[in-house]
Amino acid sequence: VWSSVNDLSVSTVTDPSCSSLGGTSPFSSLFCFQKQLFHHSICSRLERYDFFKALGRVKQIHDDVKILLRTNQQRAGLEIMEQMALLQETSYERLYRWTQNECRTLTQESCDISPVLAQAMEALQDRPVLYKYTLDEFGTARRSAVVRGFIDALTRGGLGGTPRPIEMHSHDPLRYVGDMLAWLHQATASEKEHLEAILKLVTIEGVEENIQEVVGHITEGVCRPLKVRIEQVIVAEPGAVLLYKISNLLKFYHHTISAIVGNSAATLLTTIEEMHLLSKKIFFNSLSLHASKLMDKVELPPPDLGPSSALNQTLNLLREVLASHDSSVVPLDARQADFVQVLSCVLDPLLQMCTMSASNLGTADMATFMVNSLYMMKTTLALFEFTDKRLEMLQFQIEAHLDTLINEQASYVLTRAGLSYIYNSVQQHKPEQGPLSNLPSLDSMSLKVAMAQFDRYLSAPDSLLMSQLNFLLSATVKEQIIKQSTELVCRAYSEIYAAVMDPSNKYKDPETILHRSPHQVQALLS
Repeated sequence: VWSSVNDLSVSTVTDPSCSSLGGTSPFSSLFCFQKQLFHHSICSRLERYDFFKALGRVKQIHDDVKILLRTNQQRAGLEIMEQMALLQETSYERLYRWTQNECRTLTQESCDISPVLAQAMEALQDRPVLYKYTLDEFGTARRSAVVRGFIDALTRGGLGGTPRPIEMHSHDPLRYVGDMLAWLHQATASEKEHLEAILKLVTIEGVEENIQEVVGHITEGVCRPLKVRIEQVIVAEPGAVLLYKISNLLKFYHHTISAIVGNSAATLLTTIEEMHLLSKKIFFNSLSLHASKLMDKVELPPPDLGPSSALNQTLNLLREVLASHDSSVVPLDARQADFVQVLSCVLDPLLQMCTMSASNLGTADMATFMVNSLYMMKTTLALFEFTDKRLEMLQFQIEAHLDTLINEQASYVLTRAGLSYIYNSVQQHKPEQGPLSNLPSLDSMSLKVAMAQFDRYLSAPDSLLMSQLNFLLSATVKEQIIKQSTELVCRAYSEIYAAVMDPSNKYKDPETILHRSPHQVQALLS
């Protein structure tokens, strides 16, 4: 302490007013220094770094002089401490007023944070109340600038008309909402950068929380004009697809802005989240309304048993929704949850509509119509992610209807090839009924006539195809039905062949009745 005092006394410029302090003792020189510091440093322009050096020196002397309180120089120590405390309080008051006035001038859309202002905030951190008031002043000024900038961007555009006013694109809902959110995203990031610049020298705890809190206050002013405009777009119901795109856009910007400022910008993030939930609600209401219209007026299947016009329209809508969903930049878990809800809202009533539409058709017609409808749904969903469970469910339903068509085609062939009655009789025959050859229409002559008819089928298998198979949309499905139905025909022929060759059925010269073995028949049909 004595060293600091002696250094100050040597560097002190002679001041006549200091003579009243008595002599040239270290203490009289120190008090003279105090007076000069007050007049030359505090009253000078704050932009001079000498002010902060002098303030730091006063703070150091105030801290160092505490040593005197533990010696026999307590009176001198108390006097010096009192003088330093007075200088500090005067300095902080003037510094606060200057910083407050500087912050009030930062009302332009883009502001430059001077290094002196950052130094001022570093000094004010020793006075938490003044530090907090200064941040509040800065936040109020920047809030006004951001609101004015947002309104100008909406109505006036940039300098020279570039970019154009955002409201000129109000006829395009997605671009309109996207431009507003993009402007806010950029403004939020800029305001955070301004705060980081002004507080870059501050070392107290909680600086990041201060930044987030002030950014939240700054952006709060734009919430109402933003909410009013987005609500107008959503309530106008621009269509399910656009509503879904807007919902995803809002979700994305909510995620992006919260990554910049955390959750402290509660009002802005809450506003965006409210608009996201509103658009999502109206979107699902639109889908539910579309689904209810499907059930109100169920169309009969077209003559070619292909998908109905209502099915095609709904799948086109679903395709557009899923395409916008796949291109969405919202987090993966949120997209997956939305996807499940979208599919449930559309596919379930669509399946119900198809079932009701086909309820009055014949067995083969119904199965063909359902296979075509389910195939269209499956090919639509196969292009998108998160569809595995739905695709598996659709495949199970397709296979159930395919089994019906396979059995119908096999029955169609057996009936027209003359083996249906024989095959049914063989299956139902019991040993206690006696030889099979004794039953009506199962004698050797009847079997030869039936085999001649079956030979004509073997020479041209494609001639016995149900007309419904030609209506199938998938060639692969058609081939599968033909292949598996042919296997059933071969299996039926094998059973008939085994029964005829069985001695217990007492057919004379059975080789002349059935002159082709099951293996030969299978080779011909394959």
